[in-house]
Amino acid sequence: MNNTLKYSRIIAGTMTWGKWGKQHSTKEMIELMNYCLENNITTFDHADIYGDYTTEQQFGKAFAESAINRENIQIISKCGIQFDAEGRANKVKHYDYSKEYIISSVERSLKMLRTEYLDLLLLHRPSPLMNPVEIAEAINILKKEGKIKQFGVSNFTPSQIKLMEKETRVDANQVEYSLSSNEVMNNGTLDDCMVHDRLAMSWSPLGNYFKKKSQANKRIKNVLNDLIKKYNATEDQLLLAWILKHPSKIHPVVGTATQKRLKMAMEAVNIEMELQDWFILLEANEGYEVA
Repeated sequence: MNNTLKYSRIIAGTMTWGKWGKQHSTKEMIELMNYCLENNITTFDHADIYGDYTTEQQFGKAFAESAINRENIQIISKCGIQFDAEGRANKVKHYDYSKEYIISSVERSLKMLRTEYLDLLLLHRPSPLMNPVEIAEAINILKKEGKIKQFGVSNFTPSQIKLMEKETRVDANQVEYSLSSNEVMNNGTLDDCMVHDRLAMSWSPLGNYFKKKSQANKRIKNVLNDLIKKYNATEDQLLLAWILKHPSKIHPVVGTATQKRLKMAMEAVNIEMELQDWFILLEANEGYEVA
């Protein structure tokens, strides 16, 4: 799948780098960006809304003050979600995929990120009112002007992507995928990525394992305790290895803003999980064996 070669296998998600998480300083962001590059993580995932529309600007300031060559990294961002925040006169959370808004949102992201182009623009979530003709007009203008290299979507179903492709090519789909949330491997979403050579990305790749006490997670923990010794790996590395085994060549978007955990995530790429271990973990999550 040639489309996957442009982006690092582990993608650094920036959602918690700023106001919504660690609140890193400019210096700390520069250090984290360089640490990512030292560990072969070259792709950074953004959205205009992160940090109440502030994280892109903070990242951009750090990037401008770093010695990082723009050609050595890939920047992804998303647009479309609107909610009440400073400087936004929104009465209700909604999606805006008008031609004017898509273009203005990208231009704002470029200004905030201090870059001349996005490697990949994603529509953040599908809207019942999205018009593929109008969206394609915006995308064609942005591509022609060199402001985006590729166009994709996030959280879209195969039928919604088909709607978009009536007018324009969709290069990527970023979806929720983990051991504890694996519907996309059965509902055609990852099949669609493989058939049409789309970049498949996973947000929340560790699922709810570290967030929720459940019978499923108890069963998973029992299995992981054995696999930790077998693979000489941590729980989070094994959870990443589980989704990395999928033939869609999924690219996990890792949301940590901690250096050590980013390095551990990249090391998970080297874990070759055995077939039966993969199914043992699947059975532990589902609570029953496959048919």
